[in-house]
Amino acid sequence: MNARALLTALFLLTPLPALAQGFAGLGETNGTYAPVTPGTAITFPRDHGAHPGHRIEWWYVTANLTDDTGAPLGVQWTLFRQANAPDDTGTGWASQQYWMGHTALTTAKAHRHAERLARGGVGQAGVDAAPFEAWIDDWSLKSTGADFSPLQLSSKGDDFSYALTLATDAPMVLQGEDGYSRKSDRGQASYYVSQPFFEVTGSVTLDGTARTVTGRAWMDREWSSQPLAPDQNGWDWFSLHLDSGAKLMLFRLRSDTRAPYFAGNWITADGTSTALTPDAITMEPLGTASVAGRTVPVKWRLAVADRALDVTVEALNPASWNATSFPYWEGPITVTGSQGGIGYLEMTGYPMDE
Repeated sequence: MNARALLTALFLLTPLPALAQGFAGLGETNGTYAPVTPGTAITFPRDHGAHPGHRIEWWYVTANLTDDTGAPLGVQWTLFRQANAPDDTGTGWASQQYWMGHTALTTAKAHRHAERLARGGVGQAGVDAAPFEAWIDDWSLKSTGADFSPLQLSSKGDDFSYALTLATDAPMVLQGEDGYSRKSDRGQASYYVSQPFFEVTGSVTLDGTARTVTGRAWMDREWSSQPLAPDQNGWDWFSLHLDSGAKLMLFRLRSDTRAPYFAGNWITADGTSTALTPDAITMEPLGTASVAGRTVPVKWRLAVADRALDVTVEALNPASWNATSFPYWEGPITVTGSQGGIGYLEMTGYPMDE
């Protein structure tokens, strides 16, 4: 949502009342944009590109890495697109497409992040489907040849940077029900696909010190026009690389007035993706940290009954807070219990402590 993320929402020129409808305005109703409907075929390379008929969209990479000393670290790179009008044909500054980029680097002791905003139509940001390239200013995620993979990922902030190569032979994975990802029992949904099988090589630089890194990466793609119900005020999203070779995506969407909505997919080592029923999913906070004036759960029990999975996940760095236009927590996690592993956790919508 990895939510994934879902943070595109209306960061420029959005009427303020909309921001009360779901986290970051993502629960705002607007019937003029393209709907998300089950049974819609997802096709590549077309769907690597932008979907201007839909209101919100993102290209999202998280990477669990190890440096040449054996120390773990994580990288996040995200490009969000928001349309203030469906199927916008404006050029130059008349374009109604808006873009937002986030980048972060996390170690056990440091968390650094940066944000960039851009207007569509002037070449500052955009996405091409084939050959694939997503960029905002000099941050980019792009194919190195005619095929989608390998990808080159590069980004930087004031005191960090990274240049990574992501490679896999595996096909994209459809999340939810053949790519149709339900976000509530009232019809809200997104189209959601992932590539959780990237192997990573490259380098990162933190405070002037360069490190060679290797690891695994997970890429998410979602597009929608109303991915949240109006009362859903935040989510907790997990992506896990398990030692068995399986992958697991889980999320819960929180509400002040209703029980949380749970969803997830179990992905076998050969890429077979199976949607999990909500009653099969357990997500239980076990420990919290005070971060940016908020109490945030940074240790969890996750269980999937019909997969014999019962694990504890814990943040590498509890202070992994992105103080961006719509602030949220995002960072690498470790997995112990019935299986070991690594992964990423994203949490949004946690209010300031009173």
